[in-house]
Amino acid sequence: MFMTMLVTAGTLLQAYVFWRAASVPAIRGRVPRPVLVGLGVALWASLFLSFYLGHDGAGALARLLEFFGMTWLAMLFLAFVALIVTDLLTGFGVLLPRLAPRLRGWALLAAGMLSVIALVQGMRPPVVRDYEVRLAGLPPGMDGTVLVAVSDLHLGSLLGERWLSARVAQVQALRPDLVILLGDLLEGHGQAEGDLLGDLRRLWAPLGVWAVTGNHESHGGRGASARLLEETGFQVLHDRWAEVRPGLVLAGVDDLTSRRRSGQGGDPVGRALAGRPAGATILLSHTPWEAEKAAAAGVGLMLSGHTHGGQIWPFDYLTQTVYPLLGGRYEVDGMPVIVCRGTGTWGPRMRLWRPSEILRVRLQAAAPTKGPD
Repeated sequence: MFMTMLVTAGTLLQAYVFWRAASVPAIRGRVPRPVLVGLGVALWASLFLSFYLGHDGAGALARLLEFFGMTWLAMLFLAFVALIVTDLLTGFGVLLPRLAPRLRGWALLAAGMLSVIALVQGMRPPVVRDYEVRLAGLPPGMDGTVLVAVSDLHLGSLLGERWLSARVAQVQALRPDLVILLGDLLEGHGQAEGDLLGDLRRLWAPLGVWAVTGNHESHGGRGASARLLEETGFQVLHDRWAEVRPGLVLAGVDDLTSRRRSGQGGDPVGRALAGRPAGATILLSHTPWEAEKAAAAGVGLMLSGHTHGGQIWPFDYLTQTVYPLLGGRYEVDGMPVIVCRGTGTWGPRMRLWRPSEILRVRLQAAAPTKGPD
């Protein structure tokens, strides 16, 4: 069903883009209509093949199809946005009948330039985002603890062993005391090349490597991503808490988006926090929902991912209607919430103004309360 939705969306986007492109003078005067139609059919066929053969295939051809299909879909999205804005401003050519076709040409050129920028940004290594968080209840001896978090690696046919090995080295170079994986370890389709398990096992920190599941861990029930997490030996928090050291508690919930889609009820946040000892608590939740509930329960910090920050502008405006905490640091009822914009990419290897990132959070003990003089 998801593939059908993608193909349908791609078909509609391409039909609109080619319809408007046919009116651009530079194209209309130089490209015969049969050639334009043939190009459109060929590109649509490639898009179709990339979804139904490249998406779940293995090998170089499947990776090439996957890369092309996802890149072309993102380019269509950017072209659609540029063209629809132009059409709305010109009343679909009614207001400025002579100028509108030329403006559509400039819109297509702008979309092409943005696509190149997005592809370059998507190929770059993640940036490191530094945060400092003061946690009430954190023992003075743990002041300065460094937590490094990654989210949405989406390992698969496009992001494989070489990319993962570089990310592991990047994380270890930060000398973390604590490593957190915030879900969506695998893309969930296609076959990643190389020894992912060996690279993941190189992640190490004195206070351990901890993880929660994301929505891609639930693909196909107990999917390959969930099994890979278990094989690494990482400590996965399934709606439970664990005391890392006296005075520091990590609590984690299985992905809230998957729960909502499957109609599961209950109170996973409350269950994950119930009965925890005194001290500072950090909640790990792949989806940045129910922050108010966590704050009311006394959580000192919430870490999430899932949103990718919208990944390709201006898609973030649509994403934020579902996930108001889109990316970066927020304060919810006095509790800091930090949402990672994703260490990898979902779908196309493209990002526009929303770079991939790794979080480095330095925990600080709360300042002692001064008594009366």
